Amino acid sequence: MGSNESKNKFLKFFQDGKFPRFTRIGLDVGWNILLFFIVIGLVGGFIVGGVGLGYFASLVDDMPVEDEDEMKQLVFDYEETSHIYFANDVYMGKLRSDIHREETTLDKVSDHVKNAVIATEDELFYEHNGFVPKAIMRAMLQEFTNADSQTGGSTLTQQIVKNQILSSEVSFDRKAKEILIASRIEKFIEKDQLLEAYLNIVPFGRDSSGRNIAGIQAAADGLFDVSPSELNLAQAAYIAGMPQNPYAYTPFLQGGEKKSEKALQDGLDRKNIVLSRMLETGKITEEQYNEARDFDVIASLTDKKESLFSDYPYLTIEIEERAIEKMALHLAKNDGYSKEEFYSVEEKEARTEYREQAERDLKHKGYSIHTTINKDIYDAWQDATANYGHFYPTKTVQVTNPQTGELETREIPIETGASMIENSTGRIISFVGGRGYKNDNINYAFYNTRPNGSTMKPLLGYGPAFELGIFQPGTPVPDIGFSIGDWSPSNYAGRERGIVTAREALAKSHNLPAARIMRGLLAVDNNPARYLTKLGIADSNEEAQTENFPPAVLGSFYSTVADVTSGFTAFSNGGKRAEPFMIEKIVDQDGNPVYEHEVQETEVFTPQTAYLTLDVMRDVISNGTATYIKSRLNNPSVDWAGKTGTSQNFADAWFVGTNPNVTIGTWFGYGLYDLDSNGHVSGRESNIMSLNSCPGGCSLGYSSRNTGYWSALVNAAADVDPELVTPSKRHESPGGIVQRSYCLISGKLPSEACHALGLVQTDLFNIEHVPTEKDDSVKKGNYVKIGDKTYEAADSTPEEFTEQGYFIKPDFIEEMGPAWFQIDDLSKLLPDNEAWKDLVVPESESPKNSNPGTPSGVSMSGSTLTWNDSSNAIGYRVFMANEKGGDFKQIDATTETSIRVPSKNKVYAVRAVNFYGKESSISSTVIFGNVTSEEEKKKKEEEKKKKEEQKKKEEEEKKKEEEKKKEEDKKEEESSGGNSNGSDNSGGNENGNGGDDKKDEQIEQGD
Repeated sequence: MGSNESKNKFLKFFQDGKFPRFTRIGLDVGWNILLFFIVIGLVGGFIVGGVGLGYFASLVDDMPVEDEDEMKQLVFDYEETSHIYFANDVYMGKLRSDIHREETTLDKVSDHVKNAVIATEDELFYEHNGFVPKAIMRAMLQEFTNADSQTGGSTLTQQIVKNQILSSEVSFDRKAKEILIASRIEKFIEKDQLLEAYLNIVPFGRDSSGRNIAGIQAAADGLFDVSPSELNLAQAAYIAGMPQNPYAYTPFLQGGEKKSEKALQDGLDRKNIVLSRMLETGKITEEQYNEARDFDVIASLTDKKESLFSDYPYLTIEIEERAIEKMALHLAKNDGYSKEEFYSVEEKEARTEYREQAERDLKHKGYSIHTTINKDIYDAWQDATANYGHFYPTKTVQVTNPQTGELETREIPIETGASMIENSTGRIISFVGGRGYKNDNINYAFYNTRPNGSTMKPLLGYGPAFELGIFQPGTPVPDIGFSIGDWSPSNYAGRERGIVTAREALAKSHNLPAARIMRGLLAVDNNPARYLTKLGIADSNEEAQTENFPPAVLGSFYSTVADVTSGFTAFSNGGKRAEPFMIEKIVDQDGNPVYEHEVQETEVFTPQTAYLTLDVMRDVISNGTATYIKSRLNNPSVDWAGKTGTSQNFADAWFVGTNPNVTIGTWFGYGLYDLDSNGHVSGRESNIMSLNSCPGGCSLGYSSRNTGYWSALVNAAADVDPELVTPSKRHESPGGIVQRSYCLISGKLPSEACHALGLVQTDLFNIEHVPTEKDDSVKKGNYVKIGDKTYEAADSTPEEFTEQGYFIKPDFIEEMGPAWFQIDDLSKLLPDNEAWKDLVVPESESPKNSNPGTPSGVSMSGSTLTWNDSSNAIGYRVFMANEKGGDFKQIDATTETSIRVPSKNKVYAVRAVNFYGKESSISSTVIFGNVTSEEEKKKKEEEKKKKEEQKKKEEEEKKKEEEKKKEEDKKEEESSGGNSNGSDNSGGNENGNGGDDKKDEQIEQGD
């Protein structure tokens, strides 16, 4: 009831006419009040507007007014990522930059992308003239109220201005300029052109390799691995939502990994907002909306991709550095600088500025950088390095960390660097920067400088020496030690070989001959190190001149493997070194070259010198220090020439080999492992880092490990391009090279004596430096030996003690002349081998005429007579006597201290003879067999004679007795002849007596 009553009162108020009256009064009062405020507002608005317009005009008062062409250039000058190509236009990838961008055209972009971007970023794009006041006010309100924003306050045109012309600074000044420029741009550039520009400019977070990306082309490819025209509605909405906050909505982290599921949701929510805006603006249907909303965008993201840097870290950085350098020089030349001025010390600051500008241009102007690197060979080399099994030993060292002061244990592996350069052009075809960039971020091919060891010998020693005509391959050089101040060089293992040829010395890498050759060079040329500059080993003449001292030829100069490799190309290129290069050309987006390499050659040696040095270095492989290569190469018939190298304490191993097409160099050693104040371990050159020291032993020597690796790279490259790497052609003689015979002793034309000794050899000569004088260093004659010394025989020297042969004249060294040939002991000059056995070195002075000592210790052993050596003796005369005390006669002479005697039962003795024929007193005697004295012989003869006389006497007495007996018998017979018939017993008595007489006779004879 209450409600009806109230209703009736309300109706009565209107029916009584009170409402119109009340309303009229209220309206009059209200209108007057409103009119007042409108007038005040208009006046205030005009005032504020005028002030605002004045302030706006003041903000843009200093802006230059660009014409149409300038405006278009500013808008369409996209910061596009540059691209890199291997040799032969093989695509490598994109240059590293702060943001990766690729350009495309609007007709190659999906309509879904265009609609999504317009609906989300600028729904009135096709209607406004560059800016929308309502949108700006809405954006300001959202900013003040901190409300969520679905659309920004800036139009696409304003965003183009912000990204391409102005900065991202937040200020009224910049905003005012942005609005003004946007309105100008709209007058000159069509809407679709502006949309295309926007799609090429706007950032889209990160791609699957972790790179910052901009532009729809990079976004489509980097997120979904499709072209912009292939993006479906959900993917288009996902991408279109990113520009508002690219790094919040991007699905990938900096390393290229996907974000967590929770973090990914922000981008998905943003995608759905974009789809809602498209639905509201009628760009899609409800069905399309639902389908796109339910589409699994995350599942359609591309897999993680490695960046160009991940795949080719050494190569990427090297190309970037070289491209920046070439572009900086190009920019400087455009401003009137010459190359010499650009690299002068005075222009260091300008050079830095040009490099900075070049780096910006390369990262953002979409250049195409074409390199000399052969992709297949480069890849093959990396594989060969990864699979090579002789990178050892890894060293364990104790170092003190300078930051913590604590002792740390470090494992230091073997590192390596390698390069291949085309001889005729200087093209860097391939290289190995190391065994893993992540290990220490050092490129061991181009930035690791190490002592280059004996690879320096042909560069600083033999090559210049051949060039100046001081030496030729067959020139004899003493492999004998010497000292200069505190420096006393030595060969490996300390062995000295006497005379060797320059050819042998280089092939075997003997240090002493190389050092002598350097002394010879310095004697006639005070700056042979200038060749290092021409060869690219030293950056400047001033730097090279520090190598003008003999030890430098043994490789104390710090070099990179790329520089040493480049230096060796001169030998295979007729003595000319082509400047090495990796950047073939750089072209802009329209294909116009902004840089093209021109082959630059420096004449280092004459073609004759280059060929002679090459020919000697062939021996390094055939019979020198690199023979291991022959067993490792798949094609050992290729005409390679090269040189090994070793630094002090075996800390580094080098080999550089060159054939008619290419030169390949490798280095083995330990990387940057030190932790002292310079980031290095103290004592890097100490034995602890020796390649020659392997715990438990090394299966391959340090040099063979390196030459084996070099061979593996050659084989790998030859599998890719055999025509380039293993050519069938050989190094060709340039003419002006002749073959001549010479005497190994002096290097002069051979004499009869040299021929007789077999010391004639044949080698190659520059026709301008062939020997013209005949050797006279050897003479034929008699000589003798006293102890370990040899003397030319004098007129009085007994001939029986001399030998006839050939010997070097005592003044030979003085006649040779140059200081590099001088030695203290001429006897050291002759090699200790069979070829030189018939040549002797006599003493320069004859021995003193001292009496020879009497031989002692004379004794017999069987039929051999021996005695001790006597002082000052050149030989011995042997004497024999038939008896003790008998007269001695000389039966032989010898230079030995023993002799086989001819007869037994004799007495022997010896006399020593000196150089001038003086004899010593006779030695003690020795008897061979049984010998009696004269007295004993006489006594025996007397006893014999006495016995003979006694016997004769006895025989005479006996004879007398017999005769007497006969007389008696005769008488008895005669006396008994008258009684013979008177007695019968006479016969018996006679017979009996006859027996008795017989017996008596026998008794007498027995006496």
